[in-house]
Amino acid sequence: MKMLKDLRKGNAKKIGVPPFVIFQDPSLEDMALKYPITLEELSNVHGVGEGKAKKYGKDFIALIGKYVDENDIERLDDLIVKSTGSNSALKLYMIQNIDRKLPLDDIASAKGMDMTAFIKEMEAIVYSGTKLNINYWIDDVLDEDQQEEIHDYFMDSETDKIDDAMEEFDGDYDDEELRLYRIKFISEVAN
Repeated sequence: MKMLKDLRKGNAKKIGVPPFVIFQDPSLEDMALKYPITLEELSNVHGVGEGKAKKYGKDFIALIGKYVDENDIERLDDLIVKSTGSNSALKLYMIQNIDRKLPLDDIASAKGMDMTAFIKEMEAIVYSGTKLNINYWIDDVLDEDQQEEIHDYFMDSETDKIDDAMEEFDGDYDDEELRLYRIKFISEVAN
């Protein structure tokens, strides 16, 4: 895990982004459990999709492959889990309707979801490497100065944890505003 975190930190520094932009901690933990050694296997790791695997994964699978060889680790093929079809259908529906710039609360209610659950699904989409352009929604919720302030926070932060951001901003923004802006941030900076 330490080797993966060090690699992530080094790669993030090279391209000038916070480490969490490349892969979140749960993704690194899943890599340390599953030992993916191909981009296809990496794209099945929690929080890593095909786009993110292609963009950031080569160094990680090289490191993991070398580690597996040097330590005679026997990898189990059944650890790779594919996403379910219904989950994929929901994600496709969300992406298509966001692309059409429909109100996020309308998209959520059409699927019987509250905004918290809907935002969680959007987070899963962007953390897997797919861009979501929710600027049309963000621009209605946060003015330009607020967006710049939150953007600068995430750019300089070591973590993308909302609790840390809430503490930093001391009540200036609510959980939903910060989570929505983080989706925009990850889409633009990481993907």
